[in-house]
Amino acid sequence: MSGLYNLDLKLQGYPGFVQLDILDYLATGMLRSQAVVSFVLERELPSESFSLVAEEDSGDLRKEETQETLHRITKLVNETLASEGTYSATSLSAEDVLAAIDSGKSEGGPRGRHWVLDPIDGTKGPSKVMHLGANGRNALLGKLSSLPSVYVLLDPKGDHTAVCPSPASWTYPKPHLVEGFLRGDQYAIALALLDEGKVVLGVLACPNLSLVPIGGHDLPYSHDKLGCLFFAQVGAGTDVQSLDGSPPIKVHVSDIDTPEEASFFESFEAAHSLHDLSSSIAKKLGVKAPPVRIDSQAKYGALSRGDGAIYLRFPHKGYREKIWDHAAGSIVVTEAGGVVTDAAGNPLDFSKGRYLDLDAGIIVTNTKLMPLLLKAVRESLNERASSL
Repeated sequence: MSGLYNLDLKLQGYPGFVQLDILDYLATGMLRSQAVVSFVLERELPSESFSLVAEEDSGDLRKEETQETLHRITKLVNETLASEGTYSATSLSAEDVLAAIDSGKSEGGPRGRHWVLDPIDGTKGPSKVMHLGANGRNALLGKLSSLPSVYVLLDPKGDHTAVCPSPASWTYPKPHLVEGFLRGDQYAIALALLDEGKVVLGVLACPNLSLVPIGGHDLPYSHDKLGCLFFAQVGAGTDVQSLDGSPPIKVHVSDIDTPEEASFFESFEAAHSLHDLSSSIAKKLGVKAPPVRIDSQAKYGALSRGDGAIYLRFPHKGYREKIWDHAAGSIVVTEAGGVVTDAAGNPLDFSKGRYLDLDAGIIVTNTKLMPLLLKAVRESLNERASSL
């Protein structure tokens, strides 16, 4: 929905802070996104038993000290629904909004149909500190040109910046930080449908992804146009169109069969994936191009249209992958002719609830490169294990 990512900007000063008094702040945006998607799905599918597996819940919003935030979210949800026309006569109460958010508490599983939502993919948890150097204050203001409303606390040196939801506290909304959003880079709203544990439909809205592929392949779009909508249905392939509704175009993964010619995606932040392990794998394959590091499931979308040939994700030990971080992206790639597996070559299993049980990591490529990639992954993992 366009209302989820069209934000009006207004910059103001605030004692001790840089206040970005924009339409809403990020945590509000995530909860608004989940409430709107949940409400629309349930309204449009009245005959089905509705099940949604989603990232957020309303727990903190039900506290006395967060009622102002709840009021703000309720107002924004109603404004978003009204902007779409179809639901212009709808007015949700605060309780309606809380209920819509909490519709995402389903555990999923191998039976029935379950929608899977990441309301804004590309987030990092609370108390994120950014190191911006001596010119941190000015750099931050330059980067925040498209962020929803947050308060930014600067230390006396001006080179450490903490993002929080209000000058009064660090309690709630949690200061989630869409890091790709903050850098003007990538984030996504990701929705998928599971049927008997299998992903059968996926949609990725990537507002900051150019319609011109990262690899420079030609598509009939303006080179300065941002905003891609990828959608895939099992057996029907993958399409992409602009967020303003241009005609969809079928996409296909890269057909490169020589590793030396391949480029690969990985997470922007080293905290999200082991960059050194990815580097070892790329070296064994003979990949010459440097990694393309971007946030969120936008990587799946970019790879589905051939922007790169490989995506490597190896989280740090102890991290459990959530199904909403991969469900939509995986079918967008597989329906475009790609392959998505764990590090051992097993298909991702979305039937076990809210988490994926994986062997070490996730690898994505085309059918031609997968045997070579699996071999390089296996060798690099064995070397890493023996060195520990």
